[in-house]
Amino acid sequence: MKNQLIKNVAMFSTLVACTVAAQAADWSDTSIGYRYGSEFAEPFNPNAISKNIIDLNHVSGYKYGSNFFNVDLLMSNSKDPAGAGSSNGAQEVYVVYRNTIDLEKVTGKSFKFGAVRGVGAVVGFDFNTKADAGYNSKKRMLVAGPSLMLDVPGFLNVSLLALQESNAPYSTFSKTSTPRYSYKLHPMLNVAWGIPVGSLPLSFEGFANFIASKGKNEFGDASAAETNIDLQLMYDLSSVLGAGKNTFKLGLEYQYWKNKFGNDASGFAGKGAFAKTPMLRAQYHF
Repeated sequence: MKNQLIKNVAMFSTLVACTVAAQAADWSDTSIGYRYGSEFAEPFNPNAISKNIIDLNHVSGYKYGSNFFNVDLLMSNSKDPAGAGSSNGAQEVYVVYRNTIDLEKVTGKSFKFGAVRGVGAVVGFDFNTKADAGYNSKKRMLVAGPSLMLDVPGFLNVSLLALQESNAPYSTFSKTSTPRYSYKLHPMLNVAWGIPVGSLPLSFEGFANFIASKGKNEFGDASAAETNIDLQLMYDLSSVLGAGKNTFKLGLEYQYWKNKFGNDASGFAGKGAFAKTPMLRAQYHF
């Protein structure tokens, strides 16, 4: 009953945030991106996997705060097959939405102290669907919690979020569907940043998620605490192409993901639950 109440409150807050976000933006940045890596990993799969990823990203500010939206289209090679016995690679869609309400903008009062320039309240969701040979994830996750916005060039936000996650996978091996299962409510410490590197046409971007165990999974096994760190060094080559600043970016990305999706890399999930993935990344902003 308590968990259902939390879900209802989080869903209502997210819907309110989405409605508020529908107002005209004060500023916005939208981009289409591409990245590639050959050392991706998936739990219970011992193989190094190549993936081509196309993303659509949008961030904007409005009267009371800011929005972040990202959708990744992930296309694996045959080392992560689309089905049992398939020579085609799996395909996945992963969506993230976050709305941050700036308390200073809402109340008119300053929340600055020390290195903190503002305090916010975050609501949002994650959603994914994947067609693969094993788990076939159908993740749904609601998030909510406070955020500190630090006073740095660019941005650096630190958030403590409550996560309410569920999944309803389908096994192509056993041909069985698992009823939607809700994990226990659990916390995540999220750090997100985008910081210019001095006066150079470079920016240091990325995020870090430190996620506590979400309790037992739908098969009765204990989940592990999860660490997902994504680092990007992006070069603005717009001037070389005769375009406006920050229109075209090219860079390097590195992802460190231990106990991926809460699967213990030291257990049956094996080394596939511990991804250490260098990538090339390109973006077009408009």
